[in-house]
Amino acid sequence: MIIGSHVSYGKEGLFTSVKEAVSYGANTFMFYTGAPTNTIRKDIDLEYTKLAKELMSKNDIDINNVICHAPYIINPATFDLEKQKFAISFLIQELKRCFQLGIKYIVLHPGSSVGITKEEGLNNIIYVLKEVLKENIPVTILIETMAGKGSERGIDISELSYIIDNLDSKYIGVCLDTCHLHDSGVDLTNFDFYLDLFSEKIGLDKIKCIHLNDSKNELGSHKDRHANIGFGHIGFSTLINIVNNDRLKGIPLILETPYIGDYDDDKNRLYPPYKYEISMIKSGKFNPDLLNLIRLEYKKQ
Repeated sequence: MIIGSHVSYGKEGLFTSVKEAVSYGANTFMFYTGAPTNTIRKDIDLEYTKLAKELMSKNDIDINNVICHAPYIINPATFDLEKQKFAISFLIQELKRCFQLGIKYIVLHPGSSVGITKEEGLNNIIYVLKEVLKENIPVTILIETMAGKGSERGIDISELSYIIDNLDSKYIGVCLDTCHLHDSGVDLTNFDFYLDLFSEKIGLDKIKCIHLNDSKNELGSHKDRHANIGFGHIGFSTLINIVNNDRLKGIPLILETPYIGDYDDDKNRLYPPYKYEISMIKSGKFNPDLLNLIRLEYKKQ
């Protein structure tokens, strides 16, 4: 099982990320190369990157399974020409940073088609990505499946296949997000049916990453609110069936579940659940008291 979580990219860059991932018992991880909501980026520190790779090697983390995430401020679906130019230039910059770090995959939200039709939004995504792909940077862009909030694009297989078919590039893939799929209306209790359709329209070889999240919402709510594993409307058994699906063997699983709040603390501290969720997923046994256990464990530290 290749499993990890979102981690920080701090003062020591990738080295910070690896140390956090190792503390969770992970063998992969996902990170942003800077804040996901702004354009501020520090130069890649080669010494820290070297230390990161050494630590990965010592802890059986294959860099080929590590995932970067593009910032939310990139909106490839926009009709605004200046924003399109920004999306192209900033995504190219992020791809170059990934290449410098040795990262093979970057997840991208396909964006929202505000004020225009669905078709116009999809064509804008294709235009932006075609411009980016002209740079021939050997980093694969993974289009993330979205929940359908507002005018989000990439909300179903037909939209994804339209984008992918019109790009025809080996550097385009897909990141499935279980919360987003559920919220978009995909019944994950019949996940093999979804994979059958995906295989027919796109090809399972395009799936390179899975964001493993439960959902705080009912099926088809189009709201995109993640829940901790087993504590949402998808449920532990359904998510474990996805984890253990033979057709997805070897694909990195990334947790983006919420931090756990300490309700007895006036400072309202938040604790990362990933070490405990990873352990629970590996065991295949749901712990209904997991969230309280996490609070108690962090209080002891």
